[in-house]
This record gives sequence, C-alpha cells and structure tokens, in this order.
Amino acid sequence: MTSLHYAASIPSLRLLSKCKSIDSLRNAHTILTRNGLMSDISCATKLVSLYGAFGYTKDARSVFDQIPELKFQVLHYQVGQKYEPHYDYFLDEFNTKNGGQRIATVLMYFSDVDDGGETVFPAAKGNISAVQWWNELSKCGKEGLYVLPKKRDASLDPSNGCPVVKGNNWSSTKWFHVHEFKV
Repeated sequence: MTSLHYAASIPSLRLLSKCKSIDSLRNAHTILTRNGLMSDISCATKLVSLYGAFGYTKDARSVFDQIPELKFQVLHYQVGQKYEPHYDYFLDEFNTKNGGQRIATVLMYFSDVDDGGETVFPAAKGNISAVQWWNELSKCGKEGLYVLPKKRDASLDPSNGCPVVKGNNWSSTKWFHVHEFKV
C-alpha cells in the first residue's frame, strides 16, 4: 500500500543562510571546468551531474552548524537532466552496515530554475490543479505533489527530480542515518 508523502518545503530556511558561500563554490567549479582543471562527474547524459560529492568544506559544514563534520552531495541539473523516482532507503545489509538505515533526506536548493526541475512526490495523490501556478509546472511537475526549486528552500521526503527545461538547478542532498555515517 502506498502512503502519502508530505513534502516539507521550508521557505527562507535559516540553515541555508550560507548560500553565497555555496554560490562561490559553484562558480569556482564552473571556472575550473571551463579551463580544463576539473571535469564533471556525470552519472549519465540524461541524469544529474555530481559536483564535490561527499567533500568536506568549511562552507559545507556551515550549512548545518549544529551537525559536526557535515558531508553532503552537491547536484547540478542542466537542461534535460533529471533524477528518476526513488526512495532513499536500502533493502540490503551491505548499505546499512555503515551508519544504519537512512531515516531522512534533506534536499536544499541553491538556485532558482527558469522552467522545470521540480521535485515531485509521485506516490502522493491529491487534487492540486486548482493552485494558481498549475499551468507553470512542467508535465513532470503535474505527476504528483511537487516542490518548485527555489533558492534557500529545502525538502524532506522521497522524490524524483523533473528534467530541467530551461536554466540550471543547483541543489544539495544530506542524508541522516540511524547512527553516525563514516566516510
């Protein structure tokens, strides 16, 4: 039986007050890539490119000041890129040995997207077509409850990332485990 997943979008999340620092990291990566000093780590042509996966930085730790030694993954979706519907828990013993099961995922948005790039919760059902911005959603964004990618917002739930139609979507993922996760 499918349960309803509540999308907790938190506008102007105080924990993301360091977006300017993240913007600096994003811009630095763009310059390094353009000059051939760094390459994209790409999952697949239609999927998301990963930048700075699981890297320590002073700026990264400042996103959640109350969590020591934070590690998180920075994602960059370009036009046509998406993330397929998925759950952030594991069904095997191997992936739960370090830190135990994932108990929460926080997706933080570091940019606005011109068109597309919504985070959708396809298992969640409801009549949301009456909202005034319904016609602004991409086809993918109309497939379930959704969160528009807005800089400084965050979402906490199982999801998929819709393809970016226009612009770029910069975001970050932080997973919380039952026990400490050591990388």
